[in-house]
Amino acid sequence: MTAPAGVLWRSMSPERMLDGGLAPADVRRLRAATDAGAAWDDALVAIADDRAAEAEKALADGHLVTAREAFRWSAAALLFAQMAFNDDSAHRAGLYARFTATVGRAGAIAEPSWSQVTLPYGAGRMFGWLLRPAGTAHGTVIVLGGQSGWGATYLRAADALLARGLAAFLVEGPGQGETRMRGGVLLDVDVRAAYSAFVDHVLADPSLGGRVGTWGNSMGGLFAGTAAASDPRIAAVCVNGAPARPRLLGFRTFDEQAGAMLGTSDAAAVQANFDRIALRPEDRISGAVLVLHGGEDPIVTLAEQQPFLEAAVGEASLREWADGDHTIYNHAEERTAFVADWFADHLGDHPAGGQ
Repeated sequence: MTAPAGVLWRSMSPERMLDGGLAPADVRRLRAATDAGAAWDDALVAIADDRAAEAEKALADGHLVTAREAFRWSAAALLFAQMAFNDDSAHRAGLYARFTATVGRAGAIAEPSWSQVTLPYGAGRMFGWLLRPAGTAHGTVIVLGGQSGWGATYLRAADALLARGLAAFLVEGPGQGETRMRGGVLLDVDVRAAYSAFVDHVLADPSLGGRVGTWGNSMGGLFAGTAAASDPRIAAVCVNGAPARPRLLGFRTFDEQAGAMLGTSDAAAVQANFDRIALRPEDRISGAVLVLHGGEDPIVTLAEQQPFLEAAVGEASLREWADGDHTIYNHAEERTAFVADWFADHLGDHPAGGQ
């Protein structure tokens, strides 16, 4: 069942939607549609349809850059349409499949084109998008989300990394996106080993620069940090708005999304799994650590992020925006540029696999 539009506007602010790639005009169109009583997902599907039609026309006219942008706007509308649901209904899965297909249309006419990666993991499969810079890659950043935004949600982050000569691997880990809906891999697996499988894929390809970092957003920061604590091949890790020791918050959206990642509505089971995957007191991170924090984040406190800094063996730094919201959506351009520069500084021309 779709949540009321007012609830969805609170969890998906205009700043968040712009950061996720929705066109500014489409944010305004969505507001007008929901104010007039349209269902959130219906309004966004209509936007996606129109943007896709624009993309097809531009493609037919030979305007590849315009077509790629319009496909990306269409994909972003589908991304936020499926966020109206916390359970994996057939409708939600269909919206997400269409999102993935539309990302593929954009990627096929990118230069270089984007590759959708499928990795076997246990009895299932994990998915991601690999984007390469136009020239030589000086390293690769694995970018990951949390409970509701995954994979190609982070195309704008990828743009910034590519501009700095870094490849971007936008992954959907256990309990996320197609990995959950189509691949059957939930958050009950060895999460650290799962993200190391993505590292394996990067380091097996010499053209990706031989150095790898992880950039985790929201709960994804936990996965990025714990993977780095267990895998010394990760040379740099950015944690953006994640608790080191997660807990259920008593908010319906957060708690239902957490249950969906694990495949259960049992709150005790979800919390037990949170305890299992948390950063451990004995964990140490050998690579450089960057923590981002918003001073007005309503979900994660700085104290909850402090353990990532304390786990660092070497370099550890904090960047805080006093008025920043969760994952710094309201300073997205500045945040993304800062993080991309930081990764460029830490994943430069070094021997393959070296620290």
